[in-house]
Amino acid sequence: MIDATLKNGVGRITLNNPKVHNSLTREAMGDIRAALEKWAASDIRVLVLTGTGKSFCSGVSLGDVGSGDWSNNPLTALCDAVENFHTPTICGLNGGVYGGGVELALSCDFRIGVTGMKMFVPAAKIGVHYDAAGIARYVQKLGPQTARRVFLLAERFEGQALLDIGFLDFLVEPDSLNEHVEALADTIDSAAPLAVQGMKRTILEISRGTLDADAATQRVAQCFASEDHHEGLAALSEKRAPVFKGR
Repeated sequence: MIDATLKNGVGRITLNNPKVHNSLTREAMGDIRAALEKWAASDIRVLVLTGTGKSFCSGVSLGDVGSGDWSNNPLTALCDAVENFHTPTICGLNGGVYGGGVELALSCDFRIGVTGMKMFVPAAKIGVHYDAAGIARYVQKLGPQTARRVFLLAERFEGQALLDIGFLDFLVEPDSLNEHVEALADTIDSAAPLAVQGMKRTILEISRGTLDADAATQRVAQCFASEDHHEGLAALSEKRAPVFKGR
């Protein structure tokens, strides 16, 4: 089950099937993509992805793994959609994350986890060759050596190790997760949308080795010519908080 809400520029998608540790069915993955497509033309400024219960996500539902055509991997399509979403994305990991759930978290720009959580990809333990596009995402985000530890050793990571390998940006107590997620969302929401979204795109393209230099130059010029740039300068001069409108 997926809960999706959009309020005051913040979109929130909550994985809400705690009895099965928020495992992802094809239907659930499709519902998340549908929400992203709907919000693409909205005034959304930041996307939050989180879960309920003891786990953030246990990966793809075992019932779906063993059935159907996986030549067009729905998990890859979902993770691509999250990674390519035009606004910054925050993953609030309310608990453990396993299998394909790890890739979903990696698709987000920022990850906040809680003490006591674990991260584990069991592919090598169950005779599964993880999807190549997914492995590429791990290599891109965590580096090849950490990817080897994740996939070839099926190593379990927790606590400080999740920070050390770059999987988490912040590690907080469980009862303060929502507070930290909201604070980070507020920071993003208060920034100039054109600049933030443009720089997100540029960072993503550079990390993939696919930078469109002409398009990046156009984004730079667009920001300099924007109302938000003039508002930012005026607010700085007047010593007040800027009010950005995304234009």
